[in-house]
Amino acid sequence: MTQADTQTQKTSTKEAAAESTADGEAKAEAKAEAKFETEVKVEAVPRTAASVEADLRARLSKMKAAQRKGGIPDYDARVRNLDKLADVLLAKKDDLAKAISKDFGSRSAHETLVADIFVTLGAIKHARAHLASWMESESRDVALTFLPGRAELRTQPLGVIGIISPWNYPVQLAIAPLAQALAAGNRAMLKPSELVPETSELMAKMMKETFDENHVHVVTGGIEEGVAFSKLPFDHLVFTGSTSVGRIVMRAAAENLTPVTLELGGKSPALVSPSFSLATAAKKIMQGKLFNAGQTCVAPDYVLLPKGRVDAFVEECKNATKAMYPKLGSNADYSSIVSAKHYARLSGYIKDAEEKGAKLVKLDPGGEELSEESRKLHPYLVLDPKDDMTVMQDEIFGPLLPIVTYESIDAAIDFINDRPHPLALYTFDNDERRIERVLDETLSGGVTVNETMLHVAQDDLPFGGVGQSGMGHYHAKEGFDAFSKKRGVFYQSRLSGTSLLFPPYGGMLETMLKVLLR
Repeated sequence: MTQADTQTQKTSTKEAAAESTADGEAKAEAKAEAKFETEVKVEAVPRTAASVEADLRARLSKMKAAQRKGGIPDYDARVRNLDKLADVLLAKKDDLAKAISKDFGSRSAHETLVADIFVTLGAIKHARAHLASWMESESRDVALTFLPGRAELRTQPLGVIGIISPWNYPVQLAIAPLAQALAAGNRAMLKPSELVPETSELMAKMMKETFDENHVHVVTGGIEEGVAFSKLPFDHLVFTGSTSVGRIVMRAAAENLTPVTLELGGKSPALVSPSFSLATAAKKIMQGKLFNAGQTCVAPDYVLLPKGRVDAFVEECKNATKAMYPKLGSNADYSSIVSAKHYARLSGYIKDAEEKGAKLVKLDPGGEELSEESRKLHPYLVLDPKDDMTVMQDEIFGPLLPIVTYESIDAAIDFINDRPHPLALYTFDNDERRIERVLDETLSGGVTVNETMLHVAQDDLPFGGVGQSGMGHYHAKEGFDAFSKKRGVFYQSRLSGTSLLFPPYGGMLETMLKVLLR
């Protein structure tokens, strides 16, 4: 028997076994495995951008067809979907923490459980608790001239929602909008970031085991899949990421007139008032800055500090960092930078600031040398920053904190307003009138007073940017509304006077118009 005959026999035997033990998809998988295991070498056909987009369009078409066939899901069906989502998230929480840590190189499991699991579960539970009232039709007033007709506002699902999520909180920023899409009665396709492949594959597996593939579908892959995804004619598209990529996504969505929710970023300031405790401010600001090693869209990006208080604030930042992270390299609580590219970007910010005259304060509580391979980066305070430094132009997304001084609250407010509206603003003050002034005279996506980031964790507050930091909202009822069509309906009564509006127009209409148009 020749070698080719041996290969043929191996294939035939395996195919026969497959056909006797399985049917449908299992049979096809066994055949594919048998063919793969032969010694015949077959080169894979490379996927083109066009084929990737065609496959995704076919998937979206199937989901839209399923949406039309299935109709509008009732309250009970939506609750079941939310419960299934919460159950799988809880069941896989430890696996998700491990996957995220592997993707990062080292990511605090506690931070994952807080920011990715706890916050997301809170959003799911909040939607479930308020779903009945959110779904109710709303009666609207009818003008006297149209009585006894009646009007109402009905809330209906849009169809299939596209969700493009980032790498920094890969579970929260994918599953939280998914929860609201499902609460609103939609189906959804998700495209997680290619920078967290382990987490993306795990989420794809979780969703496949939990939902029908025409209800929730996760698209894995790289930039090519992401570009194709953004071109699909979704009924609504959610993107969380950088402002520069947000522009590209919005441009692609515009080709289909797809409405978008863009959660972007920007340089979120932390304004410390002259009378506020520096120790308290430093502790809270450094906690927000070093959580996830600063890789948070609402992390404080720079500090506005009263002139003459920099040295004292620096010492308090050192104390706060040492208390939270006695060591960095071997500390599982301190996360790595997600990739070599982002590590190099942040290192470039440090070098650029130093070359342009900034004073850098390295926060090194354990006196350690951190290897580039670990991608753990020392926190730095950047003193005397200039506007032409990249650390003052780009959203930092890392453990670097510029400190800008001001001479008056007027000057501090002007500094904020002279720049694009940030995603978040933090003000540290005990003077209520001054707090109100900062709130009234600035504009940002959200605000936390005397703390950082916690406005995002409030389940009944919407979350969203303004201007270059984003558009639209999700979280809370505003998220449910974003994924719903508010459909106005007028019910005509059997008794009505609208026949007077039909031509041929006569004296009765003229008499009515004299009454109405005055």
